[in-house]
Amino acid sequence: MSTAYKSAIDLVRELKQKHGNWQNISETDAARMMAQNRFKTGLDIAKYTAKIMRQDMEEYDNDTSQYTQSLGAWHGFVAQQTMYAKKKYFGTTSKTYIYLSGWMVAALRSEFGPLPDQSMHEKTSVPKLIAEIYTFLRQADAKVLNDYFRELNAAEEAGQDTSAILEKIENFDSHVVPIIADIDAGFGNEEATYLLTKQMIEAGACAIQVENQVSDAKQCGHQAGKVTVPHEDFISKINAIRYAFLELGVEDGVIVARTDSEGASLTQKIPVSNEPGDLASQYIDFIEMEEVTLENAKENDSLLKHNGKLVRPVRLPNGLYQFREDTNIDRVVLDCVTALENGADLLWIETPTPDVAHIKMMVDRIKEQQPKAKLVYNNSPSFNWTLNFRKQIIAQWEEEGKDLSAYNKADLMSADYDGTELDTAADEAARNFQRDAAREAGVFHHLITLPTYHTTALSVHELAKGYFGEDGMLAYAAGVQRKEIREGIACVKHQAMAGSDLGDDHKEIFSGENALKAGGGKNTMNQF
Repeated sequence: MSTAYKSAIDLVRELKQKHGNWQNISETDAARMMAQNRFKTGLDIAKYTAKIMRQDMEEYDNDTSQYTQSLGAWHGFVAQQTMYAKKKYFGTTSKTYIYLSGWMVAALRSEFGPLPDQSMHEKTSVPKLIAEIYTFLRQADAKVLNDYFRELNAAEEAGQDTSAILEKIENFDSHVVPIIADIDAGFGNEEATYLLTKQMIEAGACAIQVENQVSDAKQCGHQAGKVTVPHEDFISKINAIRYAFLELGVEDGVIVARTDSEGASLTQKIPVSNEPGDLASQYIDFIEMEEVTLENAKENDSLLKHNGKLVRPVRLPNGLYQFREDTNIDRVVLDCVTALENGADLLWIETPTPDVAHIKMMVDRIKEQQPKAKLVYNNSPSFNWTLNFRKQIIAQWEEEGKDLSAYNKADLMSADYDGTELDTAADEAARNFQRDAAREAGVFHHLITLPTYHTTALSVHELAKGYFGEDGMLAYAAGVQRKEIREGIACVKHQAMAGSDLGDDHKEIFSGENALKAGGGKNTMNQF
């Protein structure tokens, strides 16, 4: 008999003897329900999933083919169906996480309605979504285990061997997986970051991703106008997150430090340098300056002594300071090295295109100082993946001296090129991008931030186009339901997915023959 299941049976039997009046409680039914609810709190989940991530990071260090992946989820149901699909087609949830995108929280979960990715949404909506995701993932565990226990009961009643079924219960692969949760720039100062981090961890998050933008000037990583903070400010927020993990007993908690410096050209303040060459001094070196004298300095100018000269940092009308051109890569490298030296576990570098060589160039420089540097990489829908890889292939062929006369480089997205040699080569590059980046550029985790935002829009668009057109119900019957049935997607039995079978079994456990169950002969779900 399953060790955990048997232990639970023994425990309930002891409790019944102790209390004396629990005669209505079945040891096996109680043990079954205990097995179906392995995680009692969000902290249980955070500790469990943090260990998974740490193990995965170690395995990646030993073998870069062991990278991890996730899809962004904006609702618990989306996360649940992602894990159902992963288990159905690959038999396990291993090396698979869920990404919680601040962009999608802003766009889809704010009480203000759709918002841009500028940290204007309610900060508490982030831990609420984490809790919601884990509610759905825990329900997935309960539902699938419930099916196994039904199978076990039927086998026992028929006098059949139950060892294989008990093995499935004992070695059950949970749908509960790590969440990498986006805290944006921390939603305020370091104390605000600490308080919000605690709520996120208590909801179940084992990995917090924080970016080095100014919190109240936050922009999407793929838009202009980004303003970064001095390293000292960012380190304070990394410290706040680590203290929150330690306070709550999540010793393996993971911090993902994101730098937006490649696309950021502005800073809000000039840090205080205490000695030449210190971290603040290095940050100041990146700022655009012009040499002045006291005579030609303007009234109320901000002046610095820099490299023995009197200089005026270039300041915009809004008071922000501008970085020198062509310093962005150097700033990225310093950001990443500094973050790893001060408590971060993983890095996130926002890039303008999905280019393995470009990512590798930066990571190689980081690894000169931090050999075990690893990236979480945003396989962003903000990239035009088809166009980018077609451009990369054209550039490669151009370098090789290949005849390109069949292609118009100004119109590479044209459907005329679908099915061509260019299309085939570019699609193969897209297919191999994650493997290549994991091997060549230190990418431990690949995620797509907004995939289910786009898939929801596309699938609803296609259904509406057909349903409100000439296809009518055929649009749903052929375009949705028939595909669900033939793919064996559990959600086609939507009543069971929502917990109807689970509820029926609970009613029977609680009320015996008095139970009023929904799964009788008149249930239309029997058609499936």
